[in-house]
Amino acid sequence: MSPALRYAYGTNGLADLRLDDALALLADLGYTGVGLTLDHMHLDPLAPGLPARTARVARALERHGLQVTVETGARYVLDRRRKHHPTLLDPAPEARATRTDLLLRAVRVAADLGAHAVHCFSGKLPDGTAPHTAWSRLADGLGSVLAAAEAVGVPLAVEPEPGHLLAELADFHRLRAALDGHPLLGLTLDIGHCQCLEPVPPEQCVRDAAPWLRHVQVEDMRRGVHEHLPFGAGEIDFPPVLAALRETGYTGLVTVELPRDSHAGPDRAADSLAFLAQAEREASPGPSAPRRTQHPLRTDGPPRGEGSPRAEDPARREGRTRAEGPPRADDPPRREGSPRTEGPPRTEGPPRTEGPSRAEGPSGTRGPRRRPVVADPHVRPGPDGDGATAPPPAAPAPRGHEEGAPC
Repeated sequence: MSPALRYAYGTNGLADLRLDDALALLADLGYTGVGLTLDHMHLDPLAPGLPARTARVARALERHGLQVTVETGARYVLDRRRKHHPTLLDPAPEARATRTDLLLRAVRVAADLGAHAVHCFSGKLPDGTAPHTAWSRLADGLGSVLAAAEAVGVPLAVEPEPGHLLAELADFHRLRAALDGHPLLGLTLDIGHCQCLEPVPPEQCVRDAAPWLRHVQVEDMRRGVHEHLPFGAGEIDFPPVLAALRETGYTGLVTVELPRDSHAGPDRAADSLAFLAQAEREASPGPSAPRRTQHPLRTDGPPRGEGSPRAEDPARREGRTRAEGPPRADDPPRREGSPRTEGPPRTEGPPRTEGPSRAEGPSGTRGPRRRPVVADPHVRPGPDGDGATAPPPAAPAPRGHEEGAPC
């Protein structure tokens, strides 16, 4: 198994902090890197003096010992009215050129920062545009960006995004074929998106994507619902996912993406790193141990593991049947021929009180391990349709059920 994973946190989840403060926070918490979204509050890609400002950020990264991925999912950096617009799929050539210019700026910033990849996405299929036309526009736009990326040696990592033209891993391979398998065209794999709509489990997505994996984003999510959730509030079983990343030799950053949680950014960053570190310990080879990965948002009782009630040994539960020992004072009289050999009868102390009940099956055993869904009162469905429930969980979510593009 490869060395331990390297965790980063996305600045789009720390939007209320100055960039210098965000970098210092992540270094203090123990993160290895940062997912730097180019936006008006964090290294604005359109403001004057970009090279000089980039140099200052490079010095700050070096001072804090942080690695970096450059991300381009800022919501309104190019259009004050439409989220994540324009895209490379726009009918208007000048609109597509605006997005291309942003990606070229991102490549130059990434080269100056020593970033290990530049993240990007396709965008939603415009109304009235045929899919084959949109795919052609996407390949043309990324082709020019790849030429610039090749000149500086920075991979381009496109992200399959629910609701976009390029929504699934299969779509990434269609783009690869259109670009003749360009060696610097890589993949950003969002683990939550795998849970949301891919036909196989997230850990299998990791294995399938391994040859092209250049960047990983991570958060919790539910099947069929594109809503980025804090760890423990969704359905993903993370130890197998992290084990797959290590087994396949992934050495890039694993970036936490909680773009709707800036109101609690410092706490989310601290809790997320603790959760992932514990999940990775559970994923490591060694003596088997009970799963204990838990998050402060979980409200279903103590962590499973040592000290927890055990369904297979009912006699251990307080307030349940006693397996052995002398009878209590309120036991019925014994039959003749079964004299007691112990000392005086035990006297009962105050009656025991039961703790909070825990959901169990009819025989007292638990069902398959599955994280409960815990609502976070701070997460609200946005106007793009995040949180809209798709068809039954067994079926992938429809591509057009939301605006998509990193929340």
